[in-house]
Parts: sequence; structure tokens; C-alpha cells
Amino acid sequence: MRTFKMLTLLISVLILSALVSACGGGGYEEAASGSGEGSYKAAIVTDTAGLGDQSFNDSANAGLEQAKAELGIEGQVYETAQPSDYEPSLSQAPSQGADLTFAIGFLMTDALDNVVASNTSDQFAIIDSVVDAPNVASLNFKEEEGSFLVGVVAGLMTESDKIGFIGGLEVPLITKFEVGFRAGVQTVNPDAEVLVTYAGDFGDPGKGKEIALSQYAEGADVIFHASGGTGLGMFQAAVEKGPGHWAIGVDSDQYSLAPDNTLTSMMKRVDVAVFETIKAAKEGNFEAGTAIFGLKEDGVGLAPTTSNNTPQEVIDRANELRQSIIDGEFTVPTTEEEYASWSPPQ
Repeated sequence: MRTFKMLTLLISVLILSALVSACGGGGYEEAASGSGEGSYKAAIVTDTAGLGDQSFNDSANAGLEQAKAELGIEGQVYETAQPSDYEPSLSQAPSQGADLTFAIGFLMTDALDNVVASNTSDQFAIIDSVVDAPNVASLNFKEEEGSFLVGVVAGLMTESDKIGFIGGLEVPLITKFEVGFRAGVQTVNPDAEVLVTYAGDFGDPGKGKEIALSQYAEGADVIFHASGGTGLGMFQAAVEKGPGHWAIGVDSDQYSLAPDNTLTSMMKRVDVAVFETIKAAKEGNFEAGTAIFGLKEDGVGLAPTTSNNTPQEVIDRANELRQSIIDGEFTVPTTEEEYASWSPPQ
């Protein structure tokens, strides 16, 4: 009988462990300095591309890691495998002790809406969307401004006057990348043509490679992607095609993916937004509502490795236009309608 009871207890423990692991839980990792019992806890819930995308999710995690190292907090990452995991993970994080939980990406908007409706005591933040609730910080970016700068680089570097753009999903957020990029190209090279293709997915490198190879075959010699993990295939295509086939990354500095073929990356400082929000919340200064990160706030911009393959005069021109945007001399369009009536700065 005692053996039977012990076996029953063991099975119960294993089942509970499996349920926790299914949503990416597993307890909080303390900061290297050791934060001890009662320390501040933050969590991020990734989108389905997960960690290792060398883009959006990794950037968010970098902000969490910085907070662990510099602020002495505890942090946890909940990786989702499918959209149906969003809501359970966003609920699980605060139930396991998170003081602040981040929803990484606009695809979690509805899930977070549902979670905060029944959870008004904990604090949340969402990247790239707006959830109107008194305990949610909505962190958004002026992607069009950073994309404008890499468009300038592409427009000045192309020799074929054909340039590619690969988007993930054709939604307003990604349209901001596309339109801002095209505006940058047009400003410095009005004769250039931009080939635009949407993959319909943020996590399909094979599709990204297929699109990139097709655009290179059509004559494009520079391609910019805003497609998360799908864009990893673009770098594979650039390497396969060899010298003169350029790639431009997104979100993080993606130079290491193709060092001989990468001109720059459009840095979207999700890490900065995550870190600063954690810091404010830990200090008791959490602010619900919408925060915007653009060039002026150092929320977007060119990657540090831009000079590795891009001539200084090209960088200088991009920086001149960057300052003009910061100074309010012109506004970068964000929609197709705005672009249609937009005139490039002189």
C-alpha cells in the first residue's frame, strides 16, 4: 500500500511539472548578483518565433537580461509555440510571482485584453500595440523613421536600381516599415524600384529564402526584411548568391548572420523599452498608457556595424537626414495613403 501511495505521489508531481513546462514556466532565475527573496520579478512572453530569432524576441530578452544584471531583479521567459499559448502564458506569469509581465508583439493584443479584464492588480506591458487599461503600458515605435534611414542606405548602395522588401504579415505595423523604407529610397534615388513581397509568416526562414532568391533573380541587389524569423532565410540567400548581394536586417544588429553581405540593420530598441519600463516599475514609477520610441528617443536607428560594409559618405547622408527628422523638418509617411501624397525632402 505504501508503495502504491508513493507511486501515486510521484505521478502527480510529474503531471504538475509537465503542465508548468508546457507554458514555458519553471520558476524565476535570479540575477547574477543574487536578489534574494522578495526581489522584483519581471517576465516576458515571446511570440511563436521564440528565443533564437536573432531579432524581435531576442531583443526583448536582452532588455530583461540587462535588468537582471543591472537592477538585481529576477526574470523569466515564457516561450509560446502557438497563438493559443498567449493567454495562458500571460496569466501564468503573474500567478507565478511576476510583478510586471510583457506581451512581446501585437499578435497578443486580444489575449492581453482578456487577461487584464480579470487581473487588475498586476502590471503588464505590450510591445507594438495599445491595450487601454489602467495597469498596461503600451510601448510603440516609429518604425517608419528607422526604416527611412536604411532606405537611404539601400538607395545609395544599389547599382541595379532594384531593391527588395520582405514583410512578414501585411498589417499596418509592417506597412510602416515598408512605407518608411520606400520613402528613404525615393529621397536619395528616385529612379530606384522597390520590389515588395509579404511572406504571410514571421517564422518561416524557408519562405524568406525563397522570396529573397526570387527578388535577387529579378535584379534586386539590396533587400530589407521586416519579417522576424522569416528574414533569417534572406541572409541565407544573400550568402548563397555571393558578393554584391546585400541584406539589411531588422530589430537587432543582424550583421553576424552574413558578415560579407550585410549593409546595416534597422535597430528597433525593444531592449531599451523593456529595460526602461522594468526600471521605472521597480522604482515605483510604472506608467500606464502609450509610450512612443522614435529617432529622438533612440528607439530606432542604424546598427553599430553599419560602417563595416557601408561607405562613410553613405552613413553621413543617412545621419544628415536623421537629424532633419529629429528637428521636425519633415515627417516620414506611415501608410500607403500618406506616401502617395508625400514629397521627399530637398
